[in-house]
Amino acid sequence: MEYNFSEIEKKAKQFWEENNTYKTENDTEKPKYYVLDMFPYPSGAGLHVGHPLGYIASDIYSRYKTHRGFNVLHPMGFDAFGLPAEQYAIETGQHPAVTTEKNIKRYKQQLKNIGFSFDWSREVITCDSNYYKWTQWIFIQLFNSWYNKDADKAKSIDSLVQQFEQSGNASVKAATDYTEIFTAQEWKSKTEKEQQTILLSYRLAYLAYSDVNWCPALGTVLANDEVKEGVSERGGHLVEKKKMRQWFLRITAYADRLLEGLNTIDWSDSLKEQQRNWIGKSEGAEIEFKGKNGTFSIDVFTTRPDTIFGATFLVLAPESELVQQITTIDKKEAIDTYLNYVKSRSDIERQQEKRVTGEFTGSYVIHPFTGKPIPVWTAEYVLSGYGTGAIMAVPAEDERDHTFATKFGIDIIEVVDKSDFPNTDRGDKVGKMINSDWLNGLEVKAAIKKAIEQVEEKTIGQRKIQYRLRDAGFSRQRYWGEPFPIVYKDNMPYTLSENELPVELPKVESYKPTGEGDAPLAGNAEWVNLPNGTKRETDT
Repeated sequence: MEYNFSEIEKKAKQFWEENNTYKTENDTEKPKYYVLDMFPYPSGAGLHVGHPLGYIASDIYSRYKTHRGFNVLHPMGFDAFGLPAEQYAIETGQHPAVTTEKNIKRYKQQLKNIGFSFDWSREVITCDSNYYKWTQWIFIQLFNSWYNKDADKAKSIDSLVQQFEQSGNASVKAATDYTEIFTAQEWKSKTEKEQQTILLSYRLAYLAYSDVNWCPALGTVLANDEVKEGVSERGGHLVEKKKMRQWFLRITAYADRLLEGLNTIDWSDSLKEQQRNWIGKSEGAEIEFKGKNGTFSIDVFTTRPDTIFGATFLVLAPESELVQQITTIDKKEAIDTYLNYVKSRSDIERQQEKRVTGEFTGSYVIHPFTGKPIPVWTAEYVLSGYGTGAIMAVPAEDERDHTFATKFGIDIIEVVDKSDFPNTDRGDKVGKMINSDWLNGLEVKAAIKKAIEQVEEKTIGQRKIQYRLRDAGFSRQRYWGEPFPIVYKDNMPYTLSENELPVELPKVESYKPTGEGDAPLAGNAEWVNLPNGTKRETDT
């Protein structure tokens, strides 16, 4: 018998619509189950094949759990703010609010035609102020919090101010990059701006200058995965490195808790390992190398302080301000050319690059134990975001260092005898130390411990834990995004009160990016300048 799918499916979908078949009730005796799909960007003329490819699998599982007696929550929504939606609007010459609304209607029609079991009463649209009111509320909570390492969780910023007023910051254990010590009296004597500047270094949501992927054509900062071979994935526009003031979330404060949490969740071992690598916890030492001419010093982080006698050169990340400071006159032209080349490269490309590139700065540091001069290079395989942005290169024990030293004719000193371990690779932490003075004869693990002790005893460094995980930057210099609930007074950020939410996106004549780093909202003086003399944040 022929299956008349058009007639049967039309009848079924009409029944589902009229009877709210997939509506999820809050109050029920049934066990709860949550099936969550990734919300699509409504940025084009309709769904592409990748959308239903994923949604069909989760819909099958949602229906299966429903038939097994579970109260299944299976919502759908639209990630409607952001670059894809805005670029589509610009390309079609329409306002993003108009194209987004139109595209959402089209997407919903297509999703309903396919027959998914979504509870449309739970629909989420991220450009709806009823929704982003609550993400603005979350931002305010983050801004008004700091990470207390003693409690191992976030605390109100007011509690931090109270500690500063009572005893200064010497005994405060916090996730912060602020290093200066002050007393309670010194804190009280500071101006409001000085106090707010210090607090900004402690907040979970904070402002900082950072090297970002800046695309002049798109007029915005791009994430690493939005840059391919030096150009934007969307549009193929040239991308360069630029230092800009951005909003960040202090996710690094939670690194150890994230690692511990992996032990308690029901994920595959391979996925857990990917997460551990992403967080990238490393234990080692931070060591100071002083410049040969005595005018500078370079701190490096290494997980292998035992190999310090095999360090034959140092490498600075090209973004490091030290590169320009220590480059000698005769090397300046070559360094400038190289830095311009690196500006067009994303971090991912630099990590995956098979070619070996770099330039000698012309300067040297002094080895802290041998007293010998060591050349300082800059190379794209060293990233500014990890460690100190500088490495002690040990070509005998690191594959990239070895390749670099081989190409540029730099000394390679073997410092670990692995003859008892014939199948090991360069860098494996096995064997006995050789050519290493007071470390000779020690097994690697014992040598690491002793090397750290000597570094601290000689006061040239300290034991340190480092993470590959970086704080999350989330500023966009675009129009079509969620406004920050932030105003500025004396160039310092303050949150609006919760009863002023939501801060709605205003209508503007031009929503196109300026290409100069200023967001389109900056041109809306009426919206930006408030009667009390404060100015709104114009990034989204």
